Amino acid sequence: MHIYNTLTRRKEPFTPLVKGKVSMYVCGMTVYDYCHLGHARVMVAFDVITRYLRERGYDVNYVRNITDIDDKILKRADENNESISALTERMIEAMHEDEARLYVLPPSHEPRATGHVDNIISMIETLVEKGYAYSADNGDVYYRVRRFADYGKLNNRQLDDMRSGARVDVDVHKEDPLDFVLWKAAKPGEAHWHSPWGNGRPGWHIECSAMSTCCLGDTFDIHGGGPDLTFPHHENEIAQSEAATGKPYVNTWMHAGAVRVDQEKMSKSLGNFFTIREVLTEHDPEVVRYLLVASHYRSAINYSQDSLLEARKSLTRLYTALEGVEICPPSTANNQGVAAYRERFTAAMDDDFNTPDALAVMFDLARDINRAKQETPEKASSLAAELRELASVLGLLQQSPDAFLKGSQQQNLAISESAINDKIAQRQAAKANKDFAQADAIRDELAAQGVILKDSREGTTWVVDTSH
Repeated sequence: MHIYNTLTRRKEPFTPLVKGKVSMYVCGMTVYDYCHLGHARVMVAFDVITRYLRERGYDVNYVRNITDIDDKILKRADENNESISALTERMIEAMHEDEARLYVLPPSHEPRATGHVDNIISMIETLVEKGYAYSADNGDVYYRVRRFADYGKLNNRQLDDMRSGARVDVDVHKEDPLDFVLWKAAKPGEAHWHSPWGNGRPGWHIECSAMSTCCLGDTFDIHGGGPDLTFPHHENEIAQSEAATGKPYVNTWMHAGAVRVDQEKMSKSLGNFFTIREVLTEHDPEVVRYLLVASHYRSAINYSQDSLLEARKSLTRLYTALEGVEICPPSTANNQGVAAYRERFTAAMDDDFNTPDALAVMFDLARDINRAKQETPEKASSLAAELRELASVLGLLQQSPDAFLKGSQQQNLAISESAINDKIAQRQAAKANKDFAQADAIRDELAAQGVILKDSREGTTWVVDTSH
């Protein structure tokens, strides 16, 4: 298995620190608002990565944190006239609902920043003792960026270039404009904890250093997150953690691609900012997940009505292949043919979790299932079982074909299921009376409303027209 490492900027063979075990930390959400599409991208990407690592036999300890104390949280709680805990608990519950609807499995552990303040203070004390941090006269504690020789290695940046080319916060209390805060002194009335430097709260960057090393050790296998976190957040995590422990922090850094909306960067100022729950009110959750899985995890995703329509069509092809097939394990006679698909799927996923190539294997399977349905039902059943298993690694095909092809799309129809069945009964009566013009008129009427009828020896069934 090879994984692209952001730190080295190349694909590398993956060898975990402990044979058979994978330790992985992914930066989670700051819970002051509902999760948006960018969060969904990270959730789904690392869910697929975790599922596949487990499929390969690894015992994965997947830690994804929650930032439940932050300037944005304080501001939003004040605006809402509610307590910090009431706001964060409400947003955490909503986050769990969103990820469940997207078929995202819960992480192994979900530490909260407020539950690790003692660990955070301890790490800051170590950094101060080693000379990597200092207490300013305003009660804040800052990290000395220039003290850490390797600062900038994740993003391939030089310190002098950062200072001359980037906007840096001007703070008279800092020794250097590039220094960043580890501990913030509390303003009157603000939530705070007691520390050697006075009442205050943790800075954002130190939270992840403390939580990740506390849960996974001083060095662990994989650290992941969104594309916007490489600098300064992950760069600062490396500086803090390696200075504190004297050991390499992470072996492999992984970053998911950004989400664009109609080829534009998603932002509230452009009016193209969507929360997960807003999207799921209009679209089947599995269609949204398919869209997020169909691109390589490092690639940018374009969210648009056209891309969602294509995702829905693709899922419909897979579900249609499974429709009417009795799924059973492969027999000895056709096991070899089934195994070939598994080998191709594994080769794709072993190549830096190449989901587009993995999906191509699944569509080949779907094509061969359709071919085998009439001539060799036993082979079709075995192929369908394999398609289901491979899809589960990507968190797809989680519904029955009937549920997806009918129910999951009914929100887009202007006609109810009972009305459709009434029309089918009327059409059958018309055909029995040899009134074929009326039967065709009913078919056309339903087609105009997005319902496609499918006649077979067993009777008439229907699916939603994905192009409607």
